[in-house]
Amino acid sequence: MATDKKQTHPFLSYVGPFAIFMLLLALPDVLKIFSIDIPPQIWPYTLQTLVCGSVLWMWRRHYEFRPASGLLLGAIMGVIGILLWIAPGWLFQTLKMPAGWWGHLGFTDRSEGFDPTGLKSNGNAAYIAFLLMRFARLVVIVPLIEEIFWRGFLMRFLADPEGDYWQVPFGSYHHQSLIGVTAMFVLAHASVDYFGATIYGLLTYWVAVRTKSLAACVVMHAVANLLLGIYILNSQQWGYW
Repeated sequence: MATDKKQTHPFLSYVGPFAIFMLLLALPDVLKIFSIDIPPQIWPYTLQTLVCGSVLWMWRRHYEFRPASGLLLGAIMGVIGILLWIAPGWLFQTLKMPAGWWGHLGFTDRSEGFDPTGLKSNGNAAYIAFLLMRFARLVVIVPLIEEIFWRGFLMRFLADPEGDYWQVPFGSYHHQSLIGVTAMFVLAHASVDYFGATIYGLLTYWVAVRTKSLAACVVMHAVANLLLGIYILNSQQWGYW
């Protein structure tokens, strides 16, 4: 008997984690309506990591990461992608460029943001706990949730929105999915990151088509985010958080 793809890949398991992630991301803004102002980098991010991690684990059997091919290519493209993302900001700082319209391309200062070193006033334990949770979110939760949604679901859905999109093989190229997935990925980021997100989104789409592997896309995202986190700590460009 043929396997029903809709049972193997239920819609909720691919879209649900991303929806929950975005709702929890908006939680601090919702709390502000009730005059509750809590930095999102403290407990809301921790809640987001724990809840989304639990949801991913609950639905883990629904995800197809195989074939485990192209992992090295994914890692290499993760390095290239994040270097291109942060290059404008690095050049702005290095060349001491004046502010201008090019800031919309990422050529701007990114030091405005949550500085976790202030947590050291409560002891190193609080600072270390923050970094562990932040990197768990950055390197594990975000790559899984976003690639499962962007490439695992949306890339297929936009390829055949009126048909049985689960039957679309992972990594199949369709111009409408290239444009749609890349555009929505870009719009999910801050406007200052549009330039970098466009390049990164196109590179990830290419990795998906080239490797036919969701695992390669996740590895690419994880490597990129790990390097970004290390860069943030060393450069104190907290705006990239």
